Amino acid sequence: MTTEFVRLQSHFLFEEHFCLVRRPNEKGHVERLLDFARRNFLVPVPRVAALETLNDQLTEHCQADLTRQLRSKPAPKQVLLGEERTSFLQPLPKQTFEACRLGQANADSLSLVRFDTNSYSVPTKYAYRQITIVATVDEVRLIFEDQLLARHRRHWGKHQYFFDPVHYLALLERKPGGFDHARPLKDWELPVCFGVLRRRLEAELAGQGVREFIKVLRLLERHRLAALKRAVEYGLEIGATSADAIRLILEYQQESPTTLFCLEGRPHLKLVQVGKTDVSAYQSLLFGG
Repeated sequence: MTTEFVRLQSHFLFEEHFCLVRRPNEKGHVERLLDFARRNFLVPVPRVAALETLNDQLTEHCQADLTRQLRSKPAPKQVLLGEERTSFLQPLPKQTFEACRLGQANADSLSLVRFDTNSYSVPTKYAYRQITIVATVDEVRLIFEDQLLARHRRHWGKHQYFFDPVHYLALLERKPGGFDHARPLKDWELPVCFGVLRRRLEAELAGQGVREFIKVLRLLERHRLAALKRAVEYGLEIGATSADAIRLILEYQQESPTTLFCLEGRPHLKLVQVGKTDVSAYQSLLFGG
Protein backbone atom coordinates (compact mmCIF):
# COMPACT_ATOMS: atom_id res chain seq x y z
CA MET A 1 0.00 0.00 0.00
CA THR A 2 1.17 3.53 -0.75
CA THR A 3 1.57 6.21 1.90
CA GLU A 4 -1.32 8.18 0.38
CA PHE A 5 -3.64 5.18 0.64
CA VAL A 6 -2.69 4.69 4.30
CA ARG A 7 -3.57 8.37 4.91
CA LEU A 8 -6.97 7.81 3.27
CA GLN A 9 -7.58 4.68 5.33
CA SER A 10 -6.55 6.41 8.55
CA HIS A 11 -8.88 9.32 7.84
CA PHE A 12 -12.03 7.30 7.11
CA LEU A 13 -11.13 4.26 9.28
CA PHE A 14 -12.05 1.47 6.89
CA GLU A 15 -10.63 -1.97 6.24
CA GLU A 16 -9.17 -2.64 2.82
CA HIS A 17 -10.19 -5.57 0.65
CA PHE A 18 -8.07 -5.87 -2.48
CA CYS A 19 -9.05 -7.73 -5.63
CA LEU A 20 -7.21 -10.87 -6.55
CA VAL A 21 -4.47 -10.69 -9.15
CA ARG A 22 -5.77 -11.11 -12.73
CA ARG A 23 -9.41 -11.14 -11.58
CA PRO A 24 -10.88 -8.01 -13.21
CA ASN A 25 -14.40 -9.38 -12.87
CA GLU A 26 -14.25 -8.64 -9.13
CA LYS A 27 -14.36 -4.91 -9.78
CA GLY A 28 -16.56 -4.85 -12.86
CA HIS A 29 -19.33 -2.89 -11.12
CA VAL A 30 -16.93 -0.07 -10.28
CA GLU A 31 -15.60 0.11 -13.81
CA ARG A 32 -19.14 0.21 -15.23
CA LEU A 33 -19.98 3.14 -12.97
CA LEU A 34 -16.90 4.99 -14.15
CA ASP A 35 -17.76 4.28 -17.77
CA PHE A 36 -21.31 5.56 -17.16
CA ALA A 37 -19.97 8.81 -15.64
CA ARG A 38 -17.54 9.30 -18.51
CA ARG A 39 -20.14 8.76 -21.24
CA ASN A 40 -22.86 10.86 -19.59
CA PHE A 41 -20.91 13.64 -17.84
CA LEU A 42 -17.77 14.06 -19.94
CA VAL A 43 -19.02 13.59 -23.50
CA PRO A 44 -18.59 15.93 -25.25
CA VAL A 45 -15.47 17.06 -23.42
CA PRO A 46 -16.41 20.03 -21.19
CA ARG A 47 -14.69 23.36 -21.84
CA VAL A 48 -13.98 25.09 -18.54
CA ALA A 49 -11.55 27.75 -17.38
CA ALA A 50 -10.57 26.05 -14.12
CA LEU A 51 -10.58 22.63 -12.51
CA GLU A 52 -12.87 23.92 -9.75
CA THR A 53 -15.53 24.72 -12.36
CA LEU A 54 -15.33 21.20 -13.77
CA ASN A 55 -15.65 19.69 -10.29
CA ASP A 56 -18.74 21.81 -9.61
CA GLN A 57 -20.31 20.63 -12.86
CA LEU A 58 -19.58 16.98 -12.06
CA THR A 59 -21.08 17.43 -8.59
CA GLU A 60 -24.29 18.80 -10.12
CA HIS A 61 -24.48 15.86 -12.54
CA CYS A 62 -24.00 13.36 -9.70
CA GLN A 63 -26.64 15.05 -7.55
CA ALA A 64 -29.08 14.99 -10.46
CA ASP A 65 -28.34 11.31 -11.11
CA LEU A 66 -29.41 10.47 -7.55
CA THR A 67 -33.01 11.17 -8.54
CA ARG A 68 -32.90 8.41 -11.18
CA GLN A 69 -34.61 5.11 -10.43
CA LEU A 70 -32.89 2.06 -11.85
CA ARG A 71 -34.77 -0.84 -13.37
CA SER A 72 -35.76 -3.51 -10.85
CA LYS A 73 -35.10 -1.12 -7.94
CA PRO A 74 -37.97 -0.15 -5.63
CA ALA A 75 -36.99 3.50 -5.23
CA PRO A 76 -34.68 6.20 -6.67
CA LYS A 77 -30.99 6.16 -5.85
CA GLN A 78 -31.31 8.96 -3.32
CA VAL A 79 -33.85 7.04 -1.23
CA LEU A 80 -31.81 3.84 -1.34
CA LEU A 81 -28.67 5.77 -0.37
CA GLY A 82 -30.46 7.18 2.67
CA GLU A 83 -31.44 3.68 3.75
CA GLU A 84 -27.88 2.44 3.22
CA ARG A 85 -26.42 5.20 5.37
CA THR A 86 -28.37 3.95 8.39
CA SER A 87 -26.28 0.78 8.35
CA PHE A 88 -22.93 2.57 8.32
CA LEU A 89 -20.80 1.80 11.35
CA GLN A 90 -20.00 5.44 12.10
CA PRO A 91 -20.55 8.92 10.61
CA LEU A 92 -18.07 10.40 8.19
CA PRO A 93 -15.35 12.65 9.65
CA LYS A 94 -16.27 16.32 9.87
CA GLN A 95 -12.91 17.32 8.49
CA THR A 96 -12.59 17.01 4.72
CA PHE A 97 -9.88 14.68 3.47
CA GLU A 98 -7.43 16.49 1.22
CA ALA A 99 -6.15 14.39 -1.65
CA CYS A 100 -2.51 15.41 -1.85
CA ARG A 101 1.07 14.21 -1.83
CA LEU A 102 3.19 14.88 1.23
CA GLY A 103 6.94 15.10 1.19
CA GLN A 104 9.96 16.84 2.62
CA ALA A 105 12.96 18.51 1.03
CA ASN A 106 15.66 20.97 2.02
CA ALA A 107 15.58 24.48 0.57
CA ASP A 108 18.84 25.12 -1.31
CA SER A 109 21.10 28.17 -1.30
CA LEU A 110 18.70 29.98 -3.65
CA SER A 111 15.75 29.32 -1.31
CA LEU A 112 14.28 26.86 -3.78
CA VAL A 113 12.53 23.61 -2.86
CA ARG A 114 12.54 20.86 -5.49
CA PHE A 115 9.42 18.79 -6.05
CA ASP A 116 8.75 16.57 -9.06
CA THR A 117 11.85 18.00 -10.84
CA ASN A 118 10.48 21.57 -10.50
CA SER A 119 11.75 24.16 -8.01
CA TYR A 120 9.56 26.51 -5.96
CA SER A 121 10.77 29.44 -3.85
CA VAL A 122 10.43 30.15 -0.14
CA PRO A 123 11.59 33.27 1.78
CA THR A 124 15.38 33.53 1.90
CA LYS A 125 15.50 33.18 5.71
CA TYR A 126 14.45 29.53 5.27
CA ALA A 127 17.33 28.55 3.00
CA TYR A 128 18.87 25.20 4.02
CA ARG A 129 15.84 24.43 6.21
CA GLN A 130 13.82 21.24 5.87
CA ILE A 131 10.50 22.13 4.26
CA THR A 132 7.30 20.08 4.25
CA ILE A 133 5.65 19.88 0.82
CA VAL A 134 1.88 19.54 0.39
CA ALA A 135 1.07 19.08 -3.29
CA THR A 136 -2.44 18.91 -4.71
CA VAL A 137 -3.49 18.72 -8.34
CA ASP A 138 -3.16 22.47 -8.89
CA GLU A 139 -1.16 23.82 -5.95
CA VAL A 140 2.09 23.32 -4.05
CA ARG A 141 2.19 24.53 -0.44
CA LEU A 142 5.49 24.83 1.39
CA ILE A 143 5.44 24.62 5.18
CA PHE A 144 8.10 25.00 7.86
CA GLU A 145 7.08 23.52 11.21
CA ASP A 146 3.54 24.94 11.64
CA GLN A 147 4.00 28.00 9.40
CA LEU A 148 2.77 28.25 5.81
CA LEU A 149 5.65 29.83 3.86
CA ALA A 150 4.45 29.85 0.27
CA ARG A 151 1.74 28.84 -2.17
CA HIS A 152 2.64 28.14 -5.78
CA ARG A 153 0.54 27.00 -8.68
CA ARG A 154 1.67 23.47 -9.48
CA HIS A 155 3.45 23.05 -12.79
CA TRP A 156 3.28 19.74 -14.59
CA GLY A 157 6.29 20.36 -16.80
CA LYS A 158 9.86 19.39 -16.06
CA HIS A 159 12.87 21.27 -14.69
CA GLN A 160 11.14 24.64 -14.26
CA TYR A 161 11.87 27.35 -11.67
CA PHE A 162 9.15 29.37 -9.97
CA PHE A 163 10.14 32.43 -7.97
CA ASP A 164 7.97 34.64 -5.82
CA PRO A 165 9.75 38.04 -5.95
CA VAL A 166 8.52 38.93 -2.46
CA HIS A 167 10.56 36.05 -1.02
CA TYR A 168 13.82 37.78 -1.99
CA LEU A 169 13.13 41.38 -0.93
CA ALA A 170 14.59 40.95 2.57
CA LEU A 171 17.92 39.89 1.05
CA LEU A 172 17.85 42.66 -1.57
CA GLU A 173 17.22 45.26 1.12
CA ARG A 174 20.67 44.43 2.46
CA LYS A 175 22.14 44.33 -1.06
CA PRO A 176 20.11 46.87 -3.09
CA GLY A 177 22.73 46.96 -5.83
CA GLY A 178 21.40 43.66 -7.19
CA PHE A 179 17.78 44.81 -7.36
CA ASP A 180 17.73 45.45 -11.12
CA HIS A 181 19.55 42.21 -11.98
CA ALA A 182 18.00 39.71 -9.57
CA ARG A 183 16.65 36.70 -11.41
CA PRO A 184 13.59 36.26 -9.13
CA LEU A 185 12.45 39.80 -10.01
CA LYS A 186 12.74 39.30 -13.76
CA ASP A 187 9.45 40.03 -15.56
CA TRP A 188 7.85 41.21 -12.29
CA GLU A 189 5.20 43.63 -13.54
CA LEU A 190 4.22 46.23 -10.95
CA PRO A 191 1.62 49.00 -11.35
CA VAL A 192 2.86 52.26 -12.90
CA CYS A 193 2.68 54.14 -9.59
CA PHE A 194 5.51 51.99 -8.20
CA GLY A 195 7.84 53.19 -10.94
CA VAL A 196 6.90 56.79 -10.18
CA LEU A 197 7.56 56.19 -6.49
CA ARG A 198 10.99 54.71 -7.16
CA ARG A 199 12.08 57.61 -9.34
CA ARG A 200 10.92 60.10 -6.73
CA LEU A 201 12.73 58.26 -3.92
CA GLU A 202 15.94 58.06 -5.95
CA ALA A 203 15.73 61.80 -6.66
CA GLU A 204 15.16 62.66 -3.00
CA LEU A 205 17.44 60.13 -1.29
CA ALA A 206 20.14 59.61 -3.93
CA GLY A 207 21.99 56.38 -3.10
CA GLN A 208 19.45 55.27 -0.50
CA GLY A 209 16.45 55.57 -2.82
CA VAL A 210 16.49 51.95 -4.01
CA ARG A 211 16.75 50.59 -0.46
CA GLU A 212 13.81 52.76 0.63
CA PHE A 213 11.81 51.54 -2.38
CA ILE A 214 12.54 47.92 -1.41
CA LYS A 215 11.23 48.68 2.09
CA VAL A 216 7.97 49.76 0.49
CA LEU A 217 7.81 46.56 -1.55
CA ARG A 218 8.40 44.50 1.58
CA LEU A 219 4.96 45.57 2.74
CA LEU A 220 3.76 42.93 0.27
CA GLU A 221 4.94 40.34 2.78
CA ARG A 222 1.85 41.14 4.86
CA HIS A 223 -0.51 42.97 2.47
CA ARG A 224 -2.00 42.44 -0.97
CA LEU A 225 -0.69 44.25 -4.03
CA ALA A 226 -4.01 46.03 -4.67
CA ALA A 227 -4.02 47.48 -1.13
CA LEU A 228 -0.39 48.62 -1.39
CA LYS A 229 -1.10 50.19 -4.77
CA ARG A 230 -3.85 52.36 -3.26
CA ALA A 231 -1.52 53.43 -0.46
CA VAL A 232 1.29 54.32 -2.91
CA GLU A 233 -1.05 56.33 -5.12
CA TYR A 234 -2.34 58.28 -2.13
CA GLY A 235 1.20 58.80 -0.82
CA LEU A 236 2.32 60.22 -4.16
CA GLU A 237 -0.71 62.49 -4.18
CA ILE A 238 0.05 64.06 -0.78
CA GLY A 239 3.83 63.91 -1.08
CA ALA A 240 4.37 61.23 1.60
CA THR A 241 6.69 58.77 -0.12
CA SER A 242 8.86 57.25 2.61
CA ALA A 243 8.41 53.60 3.53
CA ASP A 244 7.12 54.54 6.98
CA ALA A 245 4.59 56.97 5.51
CA ILE A 246 3.32 54.40 3.00
CA ARG A 247 3.01 51.85 5.82
CA LEU A 248 0.92 54.22 7.93
CA ILE A 249 -1.32 55.08 4.98
CA LEU A 250 -1.76 51.39 4.21
CA GLU A 251 -2.68 50.51 7.78
CA TYR A 252 -5.07 53.47 7.99
CA GLN A 253 -6.83 52.49 4.77
CA GLN A 254 -7.33 48.96 6.04
CA GLU A 255 -8.74 49.94 9.41
CA SER A 256 -12.33 48.83 9.95
CA PRO A 257 -14.76 51.57 11.07
CA THR A 258 -15.84 51.18 14.66
CA THR A 259 -19.50 50.60 15.37
CA LEU A 260 -21.49 53.10 17.44
CA PHE A 261 -21.62 52.35 21.14
CA CYS A 262 -25.08 51.11 22.08
CA LEU A 263 -26.69 52.95 25.02
CA GLU A 264 -29.56 50.50 25.33
CA GLY A 265 -29.74 49.25 28.91
CA ARG A 266 -27.34 51.96 30.09
CA PRO A 267 -29.56 54.99 30.82
CA HIS A 268 -26.99 56.52 33.21
CA LEU A 269 -24.56 57.01 30.31
CA LYS A 270 -27.02 59.35 28.58
CA LEU A 271 -26.35 61.88 31.33
CA VAL A 272 -22.65 62.06 30.52
CA GLN A 273 -21.68 65.21 28.63
CA VAL A 274 -18.28 65.47 26.95
CA GLY A 275 -17.21 68.98 26.13
CA LYS A 276 -15.40 69.98 22.95
CA THR A 277 -11.65 70.34 23.22
CA ASP A 278 -10.31 73.86 22.72
CA VAL A 279 -7.31 73.48 20.41
CA SER A 280 -6.58 77.19 20.15
CA ALA A 281 -3.99 76.85 22.91
CA TYR A 282 -1.81 74.84 20.57
CA GLN A 283 -1.46 77.86 18.30
CA SER A 284 1.05 79.27 20.76
CA LEU A 285 3.45 76.50 19.80
CA LEU A 286 3.74 78.00 16.32
CA PHE A 287 5.11 81.25 17.73
CA GLY A 288 7.22 79.83 20.53
CA GLY A 289 4.97 81.30 23.23
